[in-house]
Amino acid sequence: MLATSYLLIAVGFGFAVSIGAHYTGACMGMPYAAGAVRASRALLLMAPLAFVGAALASHGVEATVGHGILASPTVELGLAVAIVTSAFALTSAYNFLTLPTSTIQILVFSTVGAGLAAGLSIDWSTIGTLLLLWAVAPFAAFGLGYLYLKAADRLRPAGPSPSGLGPAASGALVGVGAAASFAMGANDVANASGAFVMTGLFGLVVAGTIGGLGLAVGVLTWGRPILRTVAFDLVRLDARMATASQLAQSTVILASVGFGLFTSMNQALVGAMLGTGLARGQATVLWKPIRSILTGWALGPVSGLALGAALALAAVHLGAA
Repeated sequence: MLATSYLLIAVGFGFAVSIGAHYTGACMGMPYAAGAVRASRALLLMAPLAFVGAALASHGVEATVGHGILASPTVELGLAVAIVTSAFALTSAYNFLTLPTSTIQILVFSTVGAGLAAGLSIDWSTIGTLLLLWAVAPFAAFGLGYLYLKAADRLRPAGPSPSGLGPAASGALVGVGAAASFAMGANDVANASGAFVMTGLFGLVVAGTIGGLGLAVGVLTWGRPILRTVAFDLVRLDARMATASQLAQSTVILASVGFGLFTSMNQALVGAMLGTGLARGQATVLWKPIRSILTGWALGPVSGLALGAALALAAVHLGAA
């Protein structure tokens, strides 16, 4: 029992490290790519904000993962290890294949698959609510990105791009990157640490704090190379478009977290980027890469369901042996 507890903590913390590194581009990539902040400063700013978001603002999402997906007061430690291992392994595999997926959707469906395999009841009302949110969130970000950019252009009409960013533009980009970093901590930490709550191993505050430490470690240790590979192949962004996109992303994510729900950072950002692109004219949007993104979003839940069930069956078998 004690060894399984340590294993769950190790796997959950390792997953949090991976998540922190993975989302450096989604949070601070735009200000870094635009030259508003150096890589080292971007990561030093992101790490504590992700930790604070996880430690202070993730409790509703932690409760949803811990108690809202499986209709069981507590979950066995071995089953929780299977869930987190499934989500960790699939996220790592899709990252290696550079196939965009949602860590949140993989985690939720790994939990559903494991629960079904172990004979536990699923709270389908929570799953339905999450599915609705995941369907709406990219469109909400799309609309907000479009409106934010139109409002900014109305206040100050867009002209030829200057050779460098002014202090106001740089500050705005860094500010929305900071907001996104806080939002990521609140939104994504439960992917790794929600299992601590699920098993009763830790309460909401301790689970969020441990996961937040993992996020910060990931940002500071593995975040730099991912920060440098930010892709702008969905839409050609100028500094104002980047600011509007990331502001729309953060608005959607923090609104979701406020209701104890979580949605994909990347899906919200893609929706917002497309909204700002269309606000400047459809020609700025490059549609070809979107097909691979849609493929990844479809594969994530299905593979999570399958691997979560397989690992849960293995855990049940080992427990009975």
